Amino acid sequence: MKPIKNNPLVTAVIPTFNRGWCLADAVTSVINQKYPAMEIIVVDDGSTDNTSQVLEPYMDSVTLLHQKNTGVSAARNLGISQSSGEFVAFLDSDDRWTPDKITCQVDFFQHHPEAMICQTEEIWIRNGKRVNPKFKHKKPSGMIFEPSLELCLVSPSAVMMRRQFFDIKGLFDENLPACEDYDLWLRTATDMPIYLVDHPCTIKQGGHSDQLSSAHSLDQYRIQSIEGLLKAGTLSHTQQKAAVLVLRKKYTIYGKGCIKRGKLDEGQRCFDREAALSNLYPH
Repeated sequence: MKPIKNNPLVTAVIPTFNRGWCLADAVTSVINQKYPAMEIIVVDDGSTDNTSQVLEPYMDSVTLLHQKNTGVSAARNLGISQSSGEFVAFLDSDDRWTPDKITCQVDFFQHHPEAMICQTEEIWIRNGKRVNPKFKHKKPSGMIFEPSLELCLVSPSAVMMRRQFFDIKGLFDENLPACEDYDLWLRTATDMPIYLVDHPCTIKQGGHSDQLSSAHSLDQYRIQSIEGLLKAGTLSHTQQKAAVLVLRKKYTIYGKGCIKRGKLDEGQRCFDREAALSNLYPH
């Protein structure tokens, strides 16, 4: 990998849907970066609120793309396709960056020319108050496939990658309405380290009702992701064993949840898949 030149262009991709109430703060946090070479792409995923009016004061600094409402994966992928940067960083429209975020990550890549992707530590805000993440959310660094199976340990708003990353690992899966980031990071972590810049540069805001991560039944999409990895046949024996164990657990949890909510057929399918998996991959 060639050393990066001084101040390579970094593209910030901000997908948004009906987030006029917070979008200005996200965009401002990118404009206020200390790093001097930034391209800002906002992808409006079919908003019906005041998003266009909110962005009017920023149009000298922002490239605004529009698409019909097809989801965050398609929005991010569109932003990637239209980006010019040597590096790409994502920012969810309800999050913010500290002013030194991009500088810290470019510096990391400067000192680690072999790295393709890294993320920063985060400051968590829930319902307006700062909270401490639980131990299970502690971000590891390096080869993180096994711990990433249980839950998503990489934040889109904290991550930054070289543009070549997408040639190697592909884009976000537009067939997943949620957990699309979990899926991409799992595909990445099979054979590529995801590094941590141990400095809190990303401010994650939570507690509002329109968060995808607050939706019920997200395990169904994590199940799809793990199933896809197993079908691809690219996992090592150790990775396959870990994936099967987590998948069986998620089948059971999601199946019980379906039964509880009256989705009896879907719940039974999960139990049947768990039984079939235990036969296919016996201990």
